[in-house]
This record gives sequence, structure tokens and C-alpha cells, in this order.
Amino acid sequence: MERANQFVGQSLAFLDAVERASRAAPLDRPVLVIGERGTGKELIAERLHRLSTRWSGPLVTMNCAALPETLIEAELFGHEAGSFTGATKTRQGRFEEADGGTLFLDELATLSAAAQERLLRTVEYGEVTRIGASKPIRVDVRIVAATNEHLPSLVDKGRFRADLLDRLSFEVVTLPPLRAREGDIALLAEHFGRRMAVELDWPNWPGFADKALERLEKYGWPGNVRELRNVVERAVYRAEDPERAVETINFDPFKSPWALMGGAGPASRSQPDEEEEAPAAATASSPSPDGVAADLDTDDFKASVTEYEKALIGHALEKHRYNQRATAKALGLSYDQLRHAMKKLDLSASADG
Repeated sequence: MERANQFVGQSLAFLDAVERASRAAPLDRPVLVIGERGTGKELIAERLHRLSTRWSGPLVTMNCAALPETLIEAELFGHEAGSFTGATKTRQGRFEEADGGTLFLDELATLSAAAQERLLRTVEYGEVTRIGASKPIRVDVRIVAATNEHLPSLVDKGRFRADLLDRLSFEVVTLPPLRAREGDIALLAEHFGRRMAVELDWPNWPGFADKALERLEKYGWPGNVRELRNVVERAVYRAEDPERAVETINFDPFKSPWALMGGAGPASRSQPDEEEEAPAAATASSPSPDGVAADLDTDDFKASVTEYEKALIGHALEKHRYNQRATAKALGLSYDQLRHAMKKLDLSASADG
């Protein structure tokens, strides 16, 4: 439990990607790691380094998107004192720092054309020349690069050098998104949930309620494992009873009755989360699907809300000829949220039902 980041997964798609990286690790060749944000590209880079003959050398990481274009070359290749404004002393670049080890270049596709050209020369000849210097320096560095872009498409558009891509793509490890990793969502949720429970000093880990696990499984996870970890840890942190299975899942931490429109406008009420019930005042004063004010007299609030939701969604489905995506858009819901609501309310997906 000590490490914050480690491989967790059992799906074939995930294990195949890890195996491909493991096979390439002992070879002293460049590797490209491709994947959406949050899929674990940094972990694959670390694995490639630790399983290589360079494991005792440095693993140096550089995020190519984190620096302005004017500083990337100086950061990669170093500079001599006085070579440009602000260069008060000589500085080693990341290649020199990684000598004898591995250099992990994250967000590779953001490199400028000039930086790509210099990187190509370094890969081909094993030499770097500091900015402002006249003599090259020999370096022994293995390059692992990562991106969430489709590099061949960038080559076709003239945004990435074809010869550099050829040099760096000895092996390409493509990481599957979380939505394609069958069975791994529940496994990862359990892993992150247990870790958070330990951090909060819970006496035991009660697990997730079936309804919560169902919502986790149905969600699309655009942020992949990183997003899942945040959602799970937030759910455990907000749970009020450490002895009771975690039930409430909140995918959007910005959801609030006082959320600002456009970041700076007047406050307005956001759409309620799937598990939140609309406030009584809002429900009572809302128009019905037929444009008639809802009946304020009720002795069973929850039943009235359920019937109102059922009528509202049923009316919208009929209006949009049971096209669920169009209905979800009209109601301000995601497709998954609409499907969840229809299942909860036992609404048919067709006019015949």
C-alpha cells in the first residue's frame, strides 16, 4: 500500500499492453507509448526503465507541453552562460542529466519543428550541442516518448517529422482506455477505495453498494484511471458512515446549486446529480409535461417526485420519437444518465413498451 502509483488490472487488453512493454524493456531501443490522458503512460515509461539494463541509471522526465516553445530546446539540450537573455550560467540539459539512463518525453507531439530537428540529430548520432556551444557532447540515453495524439496523422499534416517518427517508433505500446478494460473498473474502484479508507483511518473497508458499482461501470471515464481514482477517493471521503457500504457517487465535483455560469456570471442552479432529489419548492412549482402546474397537495413526496420524473421523461421520449440521445440532450442529461433514469423508473425504450 506504500506506493501511490502501481499497475492494477486483469483485463486482457490491459495485460497485453503491459506485456508488450515488458518485452521491449531489455532492448536498448526507443519506445513510443500512446494512450488517452489518465491511462498510465508514465507508469509504462517507469516499467520500461526498471526492467532495462539501465535500471540503475537515472530516469529523467520532461513534459514537453509544460514549457514555452522558446525554452524547450534549452531545457532539452542545455545552454552556455550568456547564450541568451537570462542565461547567467551554464546549465546541463535533460539529455545530459539522463546520460546512462532513460529520458521520458511526455506530450511529444507538442515539440516545435526546431526542437524536433535537434532531437532527430541526437537520436541518430548520440550527441547534443548546448545552445551557445560549438562542440557536441556524447550522451548515452534511451528515449521513451508518450503522446495522446495520432502521430502518423500529424506527419500527414506536416506537424511532425516523418524521419523522427521512424527513429522513435521501434516499438509502440498503445494503452487501452478504461472503458475498454473489461472487469477493471470494479477492481480499480476497490483498490482506490481501500487505500482511501486506510488514509481516513477507517476500522474496516465496507466496499461499495451495488448501485454505486453499477454507476461506476456505466460511466464513460473520459479521464480514465486518473479520473476514476479521484471519483472513488471523493466518494469515500464524503461518506458519513465508515461501517456502511459507500452509496453516493459524484462524478462532477463542480456541481453545485451556486455554480457560476461561464465562470463569472450570476449564480444559477445546476442540474441535480442522478442520486439527488430535486428540492421540494422547485418540484412543486415546475410545470408538468403538459404545461400544467404540478399538484401541490401530496401526502407521499417521494412517490409524487417519481411519478413526475416518469411523466417528464416519458413525454420527452414521445416528443423525440424515442430517440434516446435526442431526448437526453433535450433534458440536459448525458445518454448514460437518461438510461439510468429509464431503468430506475421502469420506462420502456420504445413506443410499443
